[in-house]
Amino acid sequence: MTTDEERLQILRMIEGGQITAEEGAKLLDAVEEPSAREKSGGSPRWFRVRVTDLNTGKHKVNVNLPLTVLDLGAKIGAKFAAPSHIDVEGIVRAIKEGPVGKIVDVEDSEGGERVEVYVE
Repeated sequence: MTTDEERLQILRMIEGGQITAEEGAKLLDAVEEPSAREKSGGSPRWFRVRVTDLNTGKHKVNVNLPLTVLDLGAKIGAKFAAPSHIDVEGIVRAIKEGPVGKIVDVEDSEGGERVEVYVE
């Protein structure tokens, strides 16, 4: 089950206009329902994104999504930060095909950031 903090974060995204009420409802439904893996006793699979400041080593962004909400999360994320050279659909497809571990590692030395994407 999701925590109150996660629910509140989704509600704030709706309030701030970052996502629609419908998208928020889908997110809430998805994080409330245990995945098939959780029901069968296996560990849940997660999609994780880390953006790290190369100068300080601190995380600037730390996103953890259950794979059950990945499609919606990718759609929402693409609205805000999908540069044209990033193949968001390709990333989602790669995740759905089942790889585990780090699937993206991009370092922007000029911008001073590193972006890492994991499936765990």
